Amino acid sequence: MNLIVQSTLKTLKKSQILLDHISNTELCDASVSPYYSSIGSHVRHILDFYDCIFNSGDAGKVDLTARSRNKSVESDCGCAQGYLNTIISKLNSTTFTINDSVVVIDDLGLGKTEITYTYGALLSQANSHTIHHYAIINYILDSLGVVVNDSEFGYNPTTPKAVSSE
Repeated sequence: MNLIVQSTLKTLKKSQILLDHISNTELCDASVSPYYSSIGSHVRHILDFYDCIFNSGDAGKVDLTARSRNKSVESDCGCAQGYLNTIISKLNSTTFTINDSVVVIDDLGLGKTEITYTYGALLSQANSHTIHHYAIINYILDSLGVVVNDSEFGYNPTTPKAVSSE
């Protein structure tokens, strides 16, 4: 299995740890300022990104603006876990080659645009995007007083580790 896919699977499995340790109430709590977004909205957003990659109707094109936005994923840990398992299953059985080109449709703020990527670059972007949202989720967890025992959750692998003063 390709290293990019392995890294992506490792990152996504942190969603399983998260979903195993929070309640539906915590999943959909949108009380934390300044954005008032919920953990569930971030989880759904992460999974929608991958869903776009695997459910492209047009061969050779991925439309990142065509997200499913299933609201039940935002409020039901079981539904979110089912969605996560579907994405992980698709990653485990990918048929594209990492170096294959793909046209990605995205809206970068000035309307939809088409950009040529490789699948490897697209999965790398998705992985970094996931870690970015984990950092936001970590902020929400901290504000809600919820502890998930994963010292790497929300940190980019390139972030220097804090050195103990002992």
